[in-house]
Amino acid sequence: MPLTSAAADALGAVTICLVAILILFGLVCIAYSFYFRSRVRSQGFSQLSYFSGPWIIRITIILFVIWWGVGEILRLSLLRHKGRVLDVLDYKWQETVCKCYIVSNLGFAEPCLLLTIIFLLRAPLQKMGSGALCRGWNGKTALCVLLYCLPMFVLQLAIILIGPQLRSRLKRLPHYFTITATHGMHNATSDIALCTYPLLNTILLGVFASALTVYLFWLGRRILKLVINKGLQKRVYTLIFSVSSFLPLRVLLLGLSVLSKPEHFLFEALAFSAFLALSCCAGVCICMLVYYPVADSLALGDLRDLEARRYAADETISLVANQSHLEESGMSPGRNSDASTKRGSISFRTYQRDGTSSGPFVELSLFSPSPDATPPESPPPLGWPMRPLVDPKTGQGTEFSQ
Repeated sequence: MPLTSAAADALGAVTICLVAILILFGLVCIAYSFYFRSRVRSQGFSQLSYFSGPWIIRITIILFVIWWGVGEILRLSLLRHKGRVLDVLDYKWQETVCKCYIVSNLGFAEPCLLLTIIFLLRAPLQKMGSGALCRGWNGKTALCVLLYCLPMFVLQLAIILIGPQLRSRLKRLPHYFTITATHGMHNATSDIALCTYPLLNTILLGVFASALTVYLFWLGRRILKLVINKGLQKRVYTLIFSVSSFLPLRVLLLGLSVLSKPEHFLFEALAFSAFLALSCCAGVCICMLVYYPVADSLALGDLRDLEARRYAADETISLVANQSHLEESGMSPGRNSDASTKRGSISFRTYQRDGTSSGPFVELSLFSPSPDATPPESPPPLGWPMRPLVDPKTGQGTEFSQ
């Protein structure tokens, strides 16, 4: 049944609002990524360089989502009514806009978005010399995405260009296989072109999405074998589920849209549901591949700063404690320097009855552990000997040196 103008405009307004929210979230994530990269480079977080390596590809995902969202707005009949943005164009130009939308979104933005997700998930499985830490990884990955998307783009464009000739030669071919726009009349003086989804273009997108979805399942299985953190496992499961469910659902809904006409309830509901499916998929991908990795990396950087400050405070306390202890004991300068290198440690050694030592040498640190701690193979530290406490039963004694 035909929708009223107010109902169709309401769905168009909701579409514009959702696209605006998605674009705003994407821009925030882009700014977040730039902040993270600048912090890594300025503060020398070399341990986090792996997480900042694919920053260009992360931003590319958001750019493809923005591209796709703008295309979804341009297809709306809301912008084609009298006095709206696209009303200044005649029917022929509005039909051209619909053709550009099909080629742009179904032939470029959506395939590139899916390919970028695949390459970003493959990065942890690559070798260190060719993975995200490689200097030219971002450029090579962007080039591969464009090259792999090129056949899809050419095929979608070819179907749009040869569609009229194909209908004229194949008389039995239904018009909805190749048609990109239909006439719409909101009033007696304004003839507008309403965008549709050609079934051949939708089938081509479905074949492409199905092949990449199968590869995504195989890729996700390999990734899950390497992930031991339950939180990361949940993210991988969420990402794989969203892509492998929302993307085929969108293709199915677009294919079913040929059962109705624009400005009818079934068509508008199917088109809006297809838009909503890919919007949810894009939002989940931005969260899992852009926002959460950057947030986790910044949290690791904050922990590193906190650990460094705590270590510095422990070192200061250790030095102060050593100094006060040495002043109270009245040790010589030579022994002062030796003791200060040990940072106030206590050593234990086992002695026999005749005074000779035996058994292992054990050192306990009173303060923070140090990488300069004495290994077991090194000679015992300097200290002053104390009278052995002899056990009359075993004939052994224990000496304490500090």
